[in-house]
Amino acid sequence: MMNGHISSEGEVVNGHSHMNGSVTKGEKQDVSNGKVVGFENVGEEDSTQYLNNYKAHRTGITHEEMVSVYTEWANHYDEDLCPGRYNGPEIAAKFMADHFPSEVRSTVKILDVAAGTGRVGQELYNVGFRHIDALEPSSGMLQVLKGRNIYKATYEHAIGFKKVDDIETNSYDALVIAGGMGEGHIPVKAVDEMIRIVKPGGTIFIVMREEYLSYVQEYVGKLEPYMNNLSEQGLWRQIGRTIVPEYSFKKTGVVFSYEVLSDK
Repeated sequence: MMNGHISSEGEVVNGHSHMNGSVTKGEKQDVSNGKVVGFENVGEEDSTQYLNNYKAHRTGITHEEMVSVYTEWANHYDEDLCPGRYNGPEIAAKFMADHFPSEVRSTVKILDVAAGTGRVGQELYNVGFRHIDALEPSSGMLQVLKGRNIYKATYEHAIGFKKVDDIETNSYDALVIAGGMGEGHIPVKAVDEMIRIVKPGGTIFIVMREEYLSYVQEYVGKLEPYMNNLSEQGLWRQIGRTIVPEYSFKKTGVVFSYEVLSDK
């Protein structure tokens, strides 16, 4: 964890990051120059953790760089993005529990995409889901995830860049993503692979920060039109698009819910 604070001018003071040892001069300048997107509305009590999270979301980051950041951050991720500061896992579990009656949850086969340290899986387990697999590109995050002893199978793989050959078509009853969307993270085309993986009649839940739709270039004017186009093709149908408060760093989130229609 950084040991400093953010001054009223937005500069990191005496800061040290547990990811790479220190906050770089460039990172300090980015804060001061307003280049850390979304930082202006973050409270001082969350500022250091926001900057640690921003390392994996900085403008222009490549997918490979992002994966490396998460691997380096893995052992401190849950500390930085704890409940209250990041509520995506709890939100995802609530939406899935609302969709699946309690009597069927133990039999629902779920793929947790961009599963990270397994917090989503933990929350799903807490509400009665028992068959949960994980897809996660960061080896460090997967190592933490496996320590929870909740997931049945784990795949060290990204989604949206090529077919995940280890997962057969129509394998899952549900797929969930919470916190996996962002700069350099999951591309728009990944929804094609999500639809392939989920059975007809199955459900897909995507939980993300709402503001990413307005400034992550991969998504601006692209993600929702692409989703709508797939609906027009009859590949899936939207169940809901819900704005939720307090998703992360007191910012709103959006939950996309879809039912898969096509038999691939």
